[in-house]
Amino acid sequence: MNVENPRNRNLIAWVAMLSIGLLWGSTIPMSKTAVSTGHQPFGLIFWQFVIGVIVLGIILFARGWRPKLNKELIFFYALIAVMGTIIPNGFSYLAAAQLPGGVLSIVIATVPMFALVIALGLRLESFSVKRLLGILIGFAAMVMIALPQTSLPEPEKAIFVLVALIAPVFYALESNYIAVRTPAGTDAVSTLFMASCVGVIITAPLSLISGQWINPLLPWHLPEYALIATSVIHAITYVGYIWLVGFGGAVFGVQVAYPVTISGVLFSILLLGEGYSIWIWGALVLVILGLVLVQPALENKEQAA
Repeated sequence: MNVENPRNRNLIAWVAMLSIGLLWGSTIPMSKTAVSTGHQPFGLIFWQFVIGVIVLGIILFARGWRPKLNKELIFFYALIAVMGTIIPNGFSYLAAAQLPGGVLSIVIATVPMFALVIALGLRLESFSVKRLLGILIGFAAMVMIALPQTSLPEPEKAIFVLVALIAPVFYALESNYIAVRTPAGTDAVSTLFMASCVGVIITAPLSLISGQWINPLLPWHLPEYALIATSVIHAITYVGYIWLVGFGGAVFGVQVAYPVTISGVLFSILLLGEGYSIWIWGALVLVILGLVLVQPALENKEQAA
């Protein structure tokens, strides 16, 4: 296939975006499975880092990459590990033990909205009434999940919607930090690899001291295989997302949020047998509408894609 042909490039970009989103969304019900027998965040995150180091290390080794370290880079990698994985994934795992996978899929779709709020505060983005409306609609979707007594199977667990929202806040902080503080000479794959290496060093003692260590020598069951699968898929989809941004443009790449959310809901129905109230379906519609409104202007999309 001739990738220089605009029609072929568009086809490749759309197939890649949908495939990445489909895979990424599948990690949400897998995360619920991983916590289903009581595995705790630090233990899960430690092994997620280890698997990320292995998968991304293979990719970087094949590219002939060699690490370069200094104080600035070590601080950068440590901050990415803490702000981009340890804190958000820790709260995500806590919420995953309490909330339906479909709800987690809808909550994670608020990342672009929080990212825009932070970017506006840092004056990295210009104010737009349309995008502000998108943010408000996204937050209205969270209200539809948390407040009605009939929205969740167990209404008393609505507080965990707030717990789940901590993850997109930190993902949004990370994206803005990367946008303004990425050191010269780094790229996304090597950054994620080095952040995972630092993350292993941080979470190994935390998992042991807190009693959350997961012994890999004990018999494996579905939750352990789910942890392996979600860690591998996360590493692959992150690399795929970075490739997609380079191939189709940043504005096109961010649209992966749509298939991630929708596939997360559908996989939760298929794999976990979940069913949702009218409030949850309404929240899904609202959050997708909010995503549409917070996207940059259409002319920028066309230039990027």
